[in-house]
Amino acid sequence: MTAPRGLTIAGSDSGGGAGLQADLKTFQELGVFGMSAVTAVTVQNTLGVSGVYPMTARAVAEQIDAVGSDIGVDALKTGMLFDAEIIEAAAARISAFGWTNVVVDPVMIAKGGAELLRWEAVEAMKRHLLPLALVATPNIPEAEVLAGMKIKTMEDRREAAKRIAGYGAKTVVIKGGHAGEHGEEKAQSESGESRTSVQDLVVDLVYDGRGFEELSGVRIPTRHTHGTGCTFSAAIAARLAAGSNVREAVRTARDFIQAAIEGAPELNLGGGHGPTAHWAYRRRIGVGQG
Repeated sequence: MTAPRGLTIAGSDSGGGAGLQADLKTFQELGVFGMSAVTAVTVQNTLGVSGVYPMTARAVAEQIDAVGSDIGVDALKTGMLFDAEIIEAAAARISAFGWTNVVVDPVMIAKGGAELLRWEAVEAMKRHLLPLALVATPNIPEAEVLAGMKIKTMEDRREAAKRIAGYGAKTVVIKGGHAGEHGEEKAQSESGESRTSVQDLVVDLVYDGRGFEELSGVRIPTRHTHGTGCTFSAAIAARLAAGSNVREAVRTARDFIQAAIEGAPELNLGGGHGPTAHWAYRRRIGVGQG
């Protein structure tokens, strides 16, 4: 029996909190053998990104080929892809291998504001990568770019999810971590009653092409949120690699990132946006304890 195998096609974060470092930590915590195709080397810490050094599209493609032709891939995620050439090369190799458990995290901007995706590459993402996505996981600013609209309410999010699914993504998860920054109104329950305000909850909207589901978690007032998007998408990919269906994978990923944020103060690293605690979920459920 072969161990579940996960591939991340993403950039390197020298600070270790995001990028392929966060992905590999997440894979490991969820019992998946992790592999990587490096798209760029970033110079960053909790205070921000001070340099980005991209790989060539050929180098990225050859890394993917090396992994796929020998070890094999049960699920993969994409993160920072930097430019259109790398997006097209990655999409071509994913298609060539016939991989279907594909999670696309459309990384565009670092928390400190550094550009991690050239804006001319957005069209390449829509045209080449999103059609391959089993799951796409944009945050609200990324969803605004992909959908070509402003998102102020949950109804806006629903419309944006439909537009992004229109590019071919089978399931779209619009993460709610930025909702307060965008002045989003109070989340509504299915019965229409007001729930806890968005200032107290983080609500992720899941759209599978047929219907919507809202997954909620308590908003944690903390500066330690570096790499949350990378970690969330990696957790989805890890669970898909292990055989979960999409709905199960997304729910586990939601629990995983909630635990990681809640456990982050234990780390207390850096003077800016600190990393989360990737081991917190495993400790919470008691795996490997005792």
